[in-house]
Amino acid sequence: MSRIGKQCIVLSKAVNTQIIGNIITVKGPKGALSHNIHDLIKISLSNNSDSKTIIVTTKNSTKQAQQLHGLSRTLINNMVIGVNEGFTKYLEIQGVGYRSQVDGRKLILNVGYSHPVVIEPPSEISIKVNNNTNIEITGIDKAVVGQLAAKIRSIRPPEPYKGKGIRYKGEVVKKKIGKAGK
Repeated sequence: MSRIGKQCIVLSKAVNTQIIGNIITVKGPKGALSHNIHDLIKISLSNNSDSKTIIVTTKNSTKQAQQLHGLSRTLINNMVIGVNEGFTKYLEIQGVGYRSQVDGRKLILNVGYSHPVVIEPPSEISIKVNNNTNIEITGIDKAVVGQLAAKIRSIRPPEPYKGKGIRYKGEVVKKKIGKAGK
């Protein structure tokens, strides 16, 4: 049995949840998210006197149901956190002449190519740039925020000799030593 799946999800007062069949919809101050849960997983909403909780259980004890148990609980928990607080990823650009800027909703990156790279974020994502080198990606869906951050990083990943490129904030890049000169 999944240890993560056994934990119940406590909802705050600002979050409303609706379960219709296998579709769970979570609404909060930042927005609304919905997800279709697999048939092997059962979701129940319990109203206590002071708080509401979501309990995720399996319908049977097959291997696939056990695999989906913790995953489903984590996805629902990320939805609850997203509509309540939101998710943020921070990226840093390092390199001489490398910079970024926001034009309307578009992110424009100048990272050593012969042309600027333009990225159009999804409608539910907001991007801010600080000091031309720090990028902040914010949204309510954890998967979409992480995917956009990975896409931006993949445009110019940090290289191991000088460390130039786009990296996550706090990411450590192991540097290699260069050619030995004679």
